Amino acid sequence: MSFFIDEFQADLEALPNILQKKYALMRDLDKSLQEIVRQNEQRCEQEIEDMKRGLRAGNITPDTSLLRFSEEALDEQKHSVRIADEKVALAIQAYDLVDSHIQQLDQYLKKSGEELRRERENTATASPTQTPDGTTKSGRSSESGRGGRKKTRLATAAAATEVAASAANPTGVELDLPVDPNEPTYCLCNQVSYGEMVACDNPNCKIEWFHFGCVGLKEQPKGKWYCPDCAAMKNRRKGR
Repeated sequence: MSFFIDEFQADLEALPNILQKKYALMRDLDKSLQEIVRQNEQRCEQEIEDMKRGLRAGNITPDTSLLRFSEEALDEQKHSVRIADEKVALAIQAYDLVDSHIQQLDQYLKKSGEELRRERENTATASPTQTPDGTTKSGRSSESGRGGRKKTRLATAAAATEVAASAANPTGVELDLPVDPNEPTYCLCNQVSYGEMVACDNPNCKIEWFHFGCVGLKEQPKGKWYCPDCAAMKNRRKGR
């Protein structure tokens, strides 16, 4: 367990520098994006004015299907989308990095709780021994002081945590996710946001966001996607 603590501490100390680099790169991308968007807005405004003057002078046909922005303007818009996608990818990487450390810490706390519980059980089942004066004492009498009480409280807290986790997860599926009581919950499982998620395309969906695994997805669906409840409701309306 001490090896795990040392390794986790080393990874944790390197985390701020890694996140700082990712955030700095996101800021640079954001500056580039703002500059491209500004240039594109100016270009599009100028091209619209040129179209209006051409229409008034009769040099351009009024057919709206032929009125298009230049290739330069379209390329700038595509470049903006690519930069925005890079920013999203960096944000996901930063989130996953922090989330992995949280899950590692959660596993360590779980293992610590199990060890404390086993130690308490061993203490309770330890056979008593006779002292020279005839009195009976436990083989772990040294824990009857402050340290023993503290250890009992920690073990009790670990047990209470497991009971609360079982009540919150009646399906028995083991979830190694730390839950912030103030964090909103989503999906059919009523858990917090983690991993890859998909949004229901029904604007009136009560849940809105779903974990891939909970709805049987392995990759982002193409086109519109509806959750099981909204899909069933949509099919019922079609059948009428």
